[in-house]
Amino acid sequence: MEQQVMKFLEYLSFEKRYSPHTIAAYKGDLEQFQSYLQSDFTIDNIFDVNTAMIRTWLMMLMEQGVGARSVNRKITSLKSFYKYLLREQLLVKNPMHKITSPKIPKRLPMYVEGAKMNELLDHAAQNESGFEACRNKLIIELFYGTGMRLAELHQLRLQDIDFSKCQIKVLGKRNKERIIPLIPALIPLIEKYLDYRSALVSDSMFLFILENGSPIYRGLIYRIVKKALSQVSTKEKKSPHVLRHSFATEMLNRGADLNAIKEILGHANLSATQVYTHNTIEKLKQAYKQAHPRA
Repeated sequence: MEQQVMKFLEYLSFEKRYSPHTIAAYKGDLEQFQSYLQSDFTIDNIFDVNTAMIRTWLMMLMEQGVGARSVNRKITSLKSFYKYLLREQLLVKNPMHKITSPKIPKRLPMYVEGAKMNELLDHAAQNESGFEACRNKLIIELFYGTGMRLAELHQLRLQDIDFSKCQIKVLGKRNKERIIPLIPALIPLIEKYLDYRSALVSDSMFLFILENGSPIYRGLIYRIVKKALSQVSTKEKKSPHVLRHSFATEMLNRGADLNAIKEILGHANLSATQVYTHNTIEKLKQAYKQAHPRA
């Protein structure tokens, strides 16, 4: 089984062009499934697996408290793997054919209201002197001003910024490039950061770096965002994705077209963007209950 898994992961990397993060997730799921087969059924051969074994594994995971989202991802990993085996004509019957995914309860995106975000950014503007403070503020501004993902911001290069057109190029999921407009007010902050950056000794092509000149790491970006959001939000989750949700929700509340938001966020289909309409509807319901004469 190990040999087939390795070839499958190579296929995801070189032909499907999946991100290293996604490939690592698939690898972990398949290794976990393989370990289960060996311990519970003493099976090493992938061709001996049947639907009942897969169902037993999924039931065991749910009994252990693994969430529906995680179980669904494992199902997706197995379905992709068996689809690959069928494609390569290594398998005749697909044991995943009758496996269905558990329903996931709808979870509204967590976001910070526009007024609180403005308060956070205004406060940061008063304390942006020095390389580190300026860099950290720019990170928050780009997340909230463009809705880009953590991985996208982390990979930003100097050449990705087009000052004349007020836009920035990002590399999204599956290596798809997209252009995001920048508000003119962000340009002076970027230029200020680049002035600080140029004083450091660095040959890095990446936009965000450490004071020693090496590229910034994702864990630090996450901590910068968490520290900033702690100033204005008491919500448990304080991550770059919260800023992405905040950007999309505020854009929608201000009348932006849903398709335009979809393109800016880099969503593959509109259904992924429509989740933000639920936040708007909830806000309307709240206002309705507070103001309705018969509420």
